[in-house]
Amino acid sequence: MEERIGFIGIVIEDLTQTARVNQIISQYQEMITGRIGVPDHERNMAVIGLLIRGDAMKVGAFTGKLGNVPGVQVKSAMTKTERKE
Repeated sequence: MEERIGFIGIVIEDLTQTARVNQIISQYQEMITGRIGVPDHERNMAVIGLLIRGDAMKVGAFTGKLGNVPGVQVKSAMTKTERKE
């Protein structure tokens, strides 16, 4: 499969799941080229943005695991084709 670049947005609505989310992110750390995390203390939630590079199957497995965590919302966007240098 061809490597693509993209973005994964994660909204953690249940902060008790933060450790589980970080554990999953650590399992896929070789794909991550950038990360930003923003806590929202007023709403007791957090948002994580990940810049990633990988093939569609790995990205699907990654987002699938994240999306199966209760209280976590996940969206992703990927380039349609391999990025040319």
